[in-house]
Amino acid sequence: MSDFFLGLDSSTQSLTGIIINFDSGKINHTYNINFDKELPHYNAQNGVIVFDDDRVVHSYPLMWIEALEKLFEKLVNENINIGKIKAIAGSGQQHGTVYLNQAFKEVLHNLNPDESLVKQLGGAFSRATSPIWMDSSTFTQCQEIREALGGMKPTITITGSNTFERFSGPQIRKFYQENPKGYESTSIIHLVSSFMASILLGGNAPIDHGDGAGMNLMNIETKKWDERALNATAPNLINKLPPLVNSYDIIGTISPYFVKKFGFSADTQLIAWSGDNPNSLIGVGLIQKGKVALSLGTSDTYFGYIKNLSLDLNGEGHVFGAPTGDYMSLICYKNGSLARERVKDSFNLDWNQFSEVLKKTPPGNHGKIILPYFQPEIVPLVLQSGVHRFGLDENDVEGNVRAIVESQFLSMRLHSEWIGEAPREIYATGGGSINRDILQVAADIFSTNIRQFNVPASAALGAALRAAKSHYDSKGRNISWQEITDTFLDIQKSVVIEPNRIYKTLYNDMVELYRACEDFVLRKGEHPELFQKKFVEKYFSS
Repeated sequence: MSDFFLGLDSSTQSLTGIIINFDSGKINHTYNINFDKELPHYNAQNGVIVFDDDRVVHSYPLMWIEALEKLFEKLVNENINIGKIKAIAGSGQQHGTVYLNQAFKEVLHNLNPDESLVKQLGGAFSRATSPIWMDSSTFTQCQEIREALGGMKPTITITGSNTFERFSGPQIRKFYQENPKGYESTSIIHLVSSFMASILLGGNAPIDHGDGAGMNLMNIETKKWDERALNATAPNLINKLPPLVNSYDIIGTISPYFVKKFGFSADTQLIAWSGDNPNSLIGVGLIQKGKVALSLGTSDTYFGYIKNLSLDLNGEGHVFGAPTGDYMSLICYKNGSLARERVKDSFNLDWNQFSEVLKKTPPGNHGKIILPYFQPEIVPLVLQSGVHRFGLDENDVEGNVRAIVESQFLSMRLHSEWIGEAPREIYATGGGSINRDILQVAADIFSTNIRQFNVPASAALGAALRAAKSHYDSKGRNISWQEITDTFLDIQKSVVIEPNRIYKTLYNDMVELYRACEDFVLRKGEHPELFQKKFVEKYFSS
């Protein structure tokens, strides 16, 4: 008899479900509910609502649960044997917060399968909308929490990250300050992940260590709520938060509502939901030290598994709990594909032409550097947009094309030094990873193999794999993470891009040149002109 597992991903723009057949090692079904297209009555754009101040970005939690029912209806309509699903785990967009009143718990316990979730839960919210990761309106609250904890370094030491505007703690503090009555009437505050898990559970679900680490509220070492952080955020907060649990913990079985309405087995296990980043860690197979993923999308992210806790005291990187029980590191760049597209479009190039220009321009780019802050940046922290060029002007086609790609990966290498170990292999995912020429530059700069590794819906797949692991562990069938990821991720079919080792010394020097350019712009250091001149003389004089 085949064992089926369901992974769900409640992301910014859609809800995705993946059903895997563990015995065959195949993904049997993938379903997606696009919020804008299939739930147009919420009038969301790309899954969100942007208020008059474009720094305030929220979404509708009712939309997420309506999407959940729609997805399950699709399974029923396509005659999927839902009763064979052994366990469910899930992923939620990180940092988003959901505010619920006292009615929430009672309604969940008494759900009527003859009525929709939306109709029954509509009155259970103390706040109709949820601030999500795109919200950047809590600058003041970030400062206040950071100061209360003794500054940036103590804040990072306690919570694993500096205070960031999108993080849950500052968002909760803002709600408390601006709507104290609403905060007072809030019985429990969930993350997107624990909220969705609660719906399936029929009761308040816990928050896992992976997602809890993205709140500025959890102690990153003890993995417990930190009293200092709670007190710095809002009064009586400890009584409004769910408990914390391991990411692999089984939190119960599915609510009778879903058994009666859709045909799930009453024995279907629920595993603690986590954030999209921790789930993607599993979804791309990063369960070993020395392997990282490079996701090239609207934003670029660089994340990986770390066995031992390592913190970025410069305040740029994050440390979250990993589903394995260990940790993961992550750095995120706003100026990802946007910056590459801005350069491409400024010279009226298509992507093929962009690649041709990139290939015919020499590694090292004659020392030409660009700091591509087309919009405010997270890494390094740049509050005001502005593009800074060194050794080139706006009209230099070849120089700008090579500079934007090299500079992005030089920055990534520079700002990942805090992790404490160079990657032994990089998995490249995301839309930008289809460009082999861009990945060749990354391979040369990091001096390591890069696998062109297409993993669609990695967060949902990671959730499904987590469900399988926890289920089998509970039955005494010990299957390693390596075996699970090897079963569903055919590493051998990925394309390997090898670095040109002859450029290792050149890029070691160029990282330092890039560092000097950053120091000049961001920290009032010396102008890098002399450094640049020596670099050019060393590598391009002949």
